[in-house]
Amino acid sequence: MHYVFVPGAWHGGWSWHPVAQRVAGPGHRAVALTMPGLSPGDNPRDLRLADAVAYLIAEVERRDLTDVVLVGHSWGGIPIAGAARRLAGRLRAMAFVSAFVPRDGESMAEAMGPDVSRYIRETIEASPDRTISVDFPAFRESLMQGEPENLQRLVHELLVPHPGGYLLDALDVVDFAAADVPITYLLAEDDRALNVPGTELAARAGVIPLLVPGTHETILTHPDEVAETLREQTGIHGSVYD
Repeated sequence: MHYVFVPGAWHGGWSWHPVAQRVAGPGHRAVALTMPGLSPGDNPRDLRLADAVAYLIAEVERRDLTDVVLVGHSWGGIPIAGAARRLAGRLRAMAFVSAFVPRDGESMAEAMGPDVSRYIRETIEASPDRTISVDFPAFRESLMQGEPENLQRLVHELLVPHPGGYLLDALDVVDFAAADVPITYLLAEDDRALNVPGTELAARAGVIPLLVPGTHETILTHPDEVAETLREQTGIHGSVYD
């Protein structure tokens, strides 16, 4: 089995490392991807959502991965939804972790409501490299509230401006049935960052959410619980330290 982890907006594969290290073991491996435009030195200006989906598909095919569990956090729910049909023959399961579950033709910006969508679009259009960042106060209050400030600042310093096209573009078709694999939705109990209730997002994928502790950054603050739930839902049982 191969777990393929896709990070959320502003994050790289590093954000999945604590969980990935806990699910990897005999017979099951983990790959934590950093999407194009989110590594130092990348040029994010002309990237579109289709580029992120294509990269995810290409990496799975290039590595010739089979028995794949696609896992997306936050914005990462969108590219895994977009890749599901193309990778259907390689998939074992899909999992969303406090993630956005897209609808046909609706961008992540549009899903945030008209006022936020307008702000996102205007910010991206005003940016020389067509990116958008999250400032520390917003990060502290909405993504990682209640955690020690030194930890909040450390994580915030690791964030990279997000390619605007990833937020402004939409998937034409979202078809989970075509993938024909089990789907799991893990919802952080104290998540303040989702645009709609997690129960509604999970329902779009046809499931009921499973609660895990923590804020939107649960994959960093509660990797034991996230990893254990992923293992249980994909047929791997026992301690995360087996």
